[in-house]
Amino acid sequence: MMDIDGSAHSGGGSIVRQAAAYAALTGRPVRIRNARARRRHPGLRPQHVQALQAAEPAGRYTWDIGTAGSATMLALSVLPVLAFRGPGAEAEIRGGLFQDFAPSVFHLQHVIMPMLAQMGLAARIEMIRPGYVPAGQGVIRLAVPPAARPLRPLTPRRGQVPARVWGIALASHLEDRHVAARMAAAARTVLDAAGISAQIEERSDVTAAQAGAAFALFADFIGGTRLGADRAGAPHRLAERIGARVARQLLAEIGSGATIDRHASDQIIPFAALADGTSTFQVPFITEHTQTAGWLASLFLRAEVRATGQALTVHGQDARDLRLGSRGEGDPPTPALSRLG
Repeated sequence: MMDIDGSAHSGGGSIVRQAAAYAALTGRPVRIRNARARRRHPGLRPQHVQALQAAEPAGRYTWDIGTAGSATMLALSVLPVLAFRGPGAEAEIRGGLFQDFAPSVFHLQHVIMPMLAQMGLAARIEMIRPGYVPAGQGVIRLAVPPAARPLRPLTPRRGQVPARVWGIALASHLEDRHVAARMAAAARTVLDAAGISAQIEERSDVTAAQAGAAFALFADFIGGTRLGADRAGAPHRLAERIGARVARQLLAEIGSGATIDRHASDQIIPFAALADGTSTFQVPFITEHTQTAGWLASLFLRAEVRATGQALTVHGQDARDLRLGSRGEGDPPTPALSRLG
């Protein structure tokens, strides 16, 4: 049994989620001690419990976190399991879609999914209803076909100047306050000062369980690179500050020379670790989440993950070398986690 200290590296929920997925993929039982020990409220939250329960292959599923916990993080957790442990699957996931400290559904749709498609995994995610803190109740649909075996390694390239900058400004139940337009206008002011024009789609929604907003920007480069930046709305968080902050963050990503943004750098590691070959990225900087993802990929998959300056290299462990086949009909289930400490 593999024993993992949940207080190591980032000390957060990503250790629980990724370890559960790796355990399900490899069939290796694992015990996690000190789960989320470095968070304000240690231990498992509903979204982490749901990630453990969801780490099973094949079929059609509905998973409801029951809070505003991140539905997108749950989707990322189960995606490799669904792709490699069976004929694929479809899932409807309910929870929060836009919040701090978790990937937005826009980033998952427009940054992570296109990268996976380049690697040979054509998963799709669709937002049915936005979900914000504290009500949650957002809905996404995830469709995961069987992964191409092996996944192709990924080495995106880019020039100095993006070929296109674009974005999405979403506001729910806030049309009378023109929140989407204000976020977009503030972002354009910052980008215009840097000599960059942007096409920003303004969306008004009335289906969410509460008022809320989210803003995302993307920069596309010739060579396969797409960088993203986003931020969720929150009480007393001005629309203008959201738009300006996201624009400044995107400019920082562009100016860093990165071929993958700070958020995607840890999220892509599990998939690069399952690829047949070496994936190489330029990152803005190495985050604790990137270190955590590299550590877990090395533990479970024997993948070699190196960070030198801004260069992130993942020497993948071909998924064909793992025992990833579907369980037989009469086989007993293999729990993702045998015990939590």
